[in-house]
Amino acid sequence: MRHFKAGARLAVDVAQHAAAQRAFETWLQKSDAKLHAACEAVTAKIGEHAEELAQLLTAEQGKPLVGMGSRFELGGAQAWAGYTAGLSLPMKVLQDNNEGRIELHRKPVGVVGSITPWNWPVMIAVWHILPAGVVNIVTSDDGAVNIGGAMSTHPGIRKMVFTGSTATGKKVMSGAAETMKRLTLELGGNDAGIVLPDVDAAEIAEGLFWGGFINNGQTCAAMKRLYVHADVYEDVCAALTDYAKNVPVGLGSDENAILGPVANQMQFDKVKSLVDAAKTKSRVLLGGEAGEGLFFPPTLIADLSADDPLVAEEQFGPALPIIKYTDVEDAIAQANASENGLGGSVWSKDIEKAKGIARRLECGSVWINRHGTIQPNAPFGGVKSSGFGVEFGEEGLAEYTDIQVMHI
Repeated sequence: MRHFKAGARLAVDVAQHAAAQRAFETWLQKSDAKLHAACEAVTAKIGEHAEELAQLLTAEQGKPLVGMGSRFELGGAQAWAGYTAGLSLPMKVLQDNNEGRIELHRKPVGVVGSITPWNWPVMIAVWHILPAGVVNIVTSDDGAVNIGGAMSTHPGIRKMVFTGSTATGKKVMSGAAETMKRLTLELGGNDAGIVLPDVDAAEIAEGLFWGGFINNGQTCAAMKRLYVHADVYEDVCAALTDYAKNVPVGLGSDENAILGPVANQMQFDKVKSLVDAAKTKSRVLLGGEAGEGLFFPPTLIADLSADDPLVAEEQFGPALPIIKYTDVEDAIAQANASENGLGGSVWSKDIEKAKGIARRLECGSVWINRHGTIQPNAPFGGVKSSGFGVEFGEEGLAEYTDIQVMHI
C-alpha cells in the first residue's frame, strides 16, 4: 500500500504508472490460491486491529462504538473480506462436442479507481478494494483539487467504482465516458417502506425504527419514507414513537449511546432544513429540534404528503416522514414515483401478499418485514437513478472482470 500527496492529475499519474499498473501485471500471474490467501490475510488483520480501528472511526465521525456503530462496521468489514476471500469465477464450458469446444473465461479488468463515501468508510472501502485486489491510496494536500475527477478521466484506469450521491455519480459517469471505462455506481436512495393493514404495530416497531435510523439514517439503503395504511396509522405512529424515544443518544465514546451525532456540518444543515420546513405543515411525533453541536435527535414526522421536501428528497439523516394511505395501489405508485430505486420494503403478516407487492416496487433490493439488511452473499445495487451494476457475491466480483470467449 502506498500513500501519495500531490496535485490531482499528478497524484493519479504517479499512482497509476509507478505502482498500480505494475501491481496489476504482477498479481495477474498469481494463482487463485495465492489471491485467496492474500484476502484471508486482510481479513485477519482487520480482526486483529478491530478495536483500534473502531476507536479511530468513532473519534473521526462520532458514531457510537456500540450498537450498529463502529464495532459493528469493523465486524462487517471483516465479514465481507472473509466471504470475498472464498469467491472464485471458474471457467465455464459453453460447448464441447464434435463442432468444437467453447470456453468462457473471466479476466481481471485492470486498474480500478475507487471513490468511497464518508458514512461507512471502512466497510465500503472493503467492498470496493477486495474484489479489485491491490490498493494504492491517492490523496492531495490541496482540498481544491479533484482527485475523483482525475481518476474518472485517466486513460490508465479501466474501471471506476463509486458509492455516493446521484449528482456526483453523474459526474463520474461523464468523466469515465471519455475512455469507455467500466462502471459500478451505487448512488442515492429514497427508499420507501409500505405497511399493510394486517400488521401488529408493536411487533414491527423495532424493525421499522432501525430500517430508517441505522447509522443515524446516514445509509443509502435506509428507509427514508414510510407509507402506513389508515387502519393502523395511529397505532404504528404510537408504537414507533414509544420505541424511538427510548433509544439513547450521546457521544460515540459513551458505551451506553446507541446513536450519535450527524457526521458533518453539511449533512446536519440539510437535515435541519428539511425538518424545519416539514414542521410547518405536519405533526411532529418526536424530536424535530436540533441539539448542541451536530446532534439531531431521532425525529418522526406524521401527516406529510408526496410533494413535501422531506418526502420527495433523500434526507440522509435521523428524520423519518410517515405518510398515510388508504389504497395500496396509491402507496405503490408513490413509492415508485421517486427517480431513485435502491431499496424498498413491505410489512405484513401475509407473506405471499407482501411478495406480490414487493415485486412491483421499482428497486434493486426489496425486503419483507425488515429493511436495509444487506449481506455479502447477496448482490446489491440500484435501478433508475440509484445507479447500475451490483456489488457482493459472484455477481459483484464479475463486475471487476472482462469476458474472454475461447473457441477451440
